[in-house]
Amino acid sequence: MKANEIYQEYNEHILLTYTRMPAIFVKGKGSVLTDIQGKKYLDFFPGWGVSNLGHCHPKVMGAVREQIGKLIHIPNNLYNPHQAKLAKELIRISFDGKIFFCNSGAEAIEAAIKFARMHGAGKKFEVITTLNAFHGRTMGALTATGQEKHQKGFTPLVPGFKYVPFNDIKALTSAVTDQTAAIILELVQGEGGINVATQEYIQEIRQICDDKKILLIFDEVQTGMARCGDIFAFKHFGVIPDIMCLAKALGGGLPIGCMIVKKELADTFKPGMHGSTFAGSPLICKAALGVIKAIYAEHIIKNVKAQGPYLVQKLNELKFKYDIIKEVRGLGLMIGMELTIPGDAIFKECFNHGLIINCTQGNVLRIMPALNVTRRQINKAIHILDNAMASVTKGAQKAAL
Repeated sequence: MKANEIYQEYNEHILLTYTRMPAIFVKGKGSVLTDIQGKKYLDFFPGWGVSNLGHCHPKVMGAVREQIGKLIHIPNNLYNPHQAKLAKELIRISFDGKIFFCNSGAEAIEAAIKFARMHGAGKKFEVITTLNAFHGRTMGALTATGQEKHQKGFTPLVPGFKYVPFNDIKALTSAVTDQTAAIILELVQGEGGINVATQEYIQEIRQICDDKKILLIFDEVQTGMARCGDIFAFKHFGVIPDIMCLAKALGGGLPIGCMIVKKELADTFKPGMHGSTFAGSPLICKAALGVIKAIYAEHIIKNVKAQGPYLVQKLNELKFKYDIIKEVRGLGLMIGMELTIPGDAIFKECFNHGLIINCTQGNVLRIMPALNVTRRQINKAIHILDNAMASVTKGAQKAAL
């Protein structure tokens, strides 16, 4: 199909639920995407963090090729060896617990909400989340998302949720009642603007949860799988959650999610209480095993620890150059650049010149390259971003004259 035919088919047959950029991608390798015209793009926001290892990583693709000719799917009332092995590996690198597999981050959050309410045994049902959080778009996850703009038009939402400001322990403490079943939060708010929790805040929440018998749920859908400079972000904070939700990068580009619960809580769910038709298939689990293998065999965490500070340094050099940059913040290779102006024009200028980033909350440029990114690729991205900022600010100055 030609480009204009593809655009036409989208317009006629696909719901308009996304604002799409005018490019049609047909190939990806590492941090490079190639469009239908042969133009190459440096991808510094690969699938909202899905492709942490870049596009079509050899270990993931090798695992998929090996499995796809043997067995793709079986239901979860049957056993498959790759699901067992993946569960064992995830527990090995996280904490002692048991796993429920699903297909996405939203599904993992939904599972965690149901688990918390079942654990509350009808006496505890309230869930506290934070403002500017993003936990997904299904009804429970949407209700947990502390952003009215995403909830508008979908009311009534699921009852029993409260929202408190992020990093505000006094507000959270005031929200806790005898009916509080769980506290759900991101350690780094992604879509909310790359807001990083303080260690003191997280440790105080852990103490509150211990004292009040409340479940502490970490949404590591975007921060997990080495994105923040350790295999999971919670390892930076000296706190272990009761429940952790994973997805995105776990499948290396294939859809997978999971909920990990501490072993002493695992009996809360009984057979028939929850399920997911496609979850934990042999093919998907084999791909996820390829992801874990690559992270450790290729020293990905070491690269994040090296390249993350370098990228922040280069972004801060731009901050000294352009007064439209208010702050650079983040953890590992999950970085945000807050602007004093709307960021959409800069995002689009970068895209037009072959750099893919993201703009969230209207004025935060979100930069999350593949975790095996090189210094040369970072320098190239900074060059494009520099030129984009120069072009946009120059245009704004002309318009003001």
